[in-house]
Amino acid sequence: MTRRPKLEFPMRVPFVESLGLELVAMGDGGAELRVTLTDRHHNTWDVAHGGVVMTMLDVAMAIAARSGHPGGTAVATVEMKTSFMRPAEGQLRALGKLQHRTATLAFCEGSLFDDRGALCATATGTFKYLRGLPARGRVTDPSLTPTPNSPTDTPEDPT
Repeated sequence: MTRRPKLEFPMRVPFVESLGLELVAMGDGGAELRVTLTDRHHNTWDVAHGGVVMTMLDVAMAIAARSGHPGGTAVATVEMKTSFMRPAEGQLRALGKLQHRTATLAFCEGSLFDDRGALCATATGTFKYLRGLPARGRVTDPSLTPTPNSPTDTPEDPT
C-alpha cells in the first residue's frame, strides 16, 4: 500500500490527535484520513471500536465540507448516520466527500476501508458552517470579533 505524506489538519482537535489520525488528502470537496490500529483503538474483540470508526468518518466528512466552502470556515456536525458492514482491522482509510452545500449547510458521505480495501462502514452527515460558537464567544478566525448581542454563526440562508 502506498503511503501519502501526512498533512496538517485545518484546525487542532485534541481528541483526533489522541487517536493518532493522519490527514493524507483534502481539497475540492474531498478528504482522506488514515490510522494504523493499535490496542488503544480496539474493542473487546480486538477490532476497531465503533467510536473510532465513527470519528474517522465524521472527521473525513467535516474536512470535505470545509474544503468545499470558500474561506474554509469551521463546521459542526448536525446529524450523522453510520452503517457498519464488517469488523475494521489493520490500517484504516476513511474517505469523505461533499455531496451538496448551501450557504449554511453541507451534505456529505463517507466510506471506511480496511488495509485489504474491504468496505467496513459508510456514513452520511449534515454539517453547519460556522464562524464560531455562540456560547462563550469563541471564533475560528481571531480577526472576526463578535460584537455584543450579535450571533457568531453564519446568518445567511436559513436552509
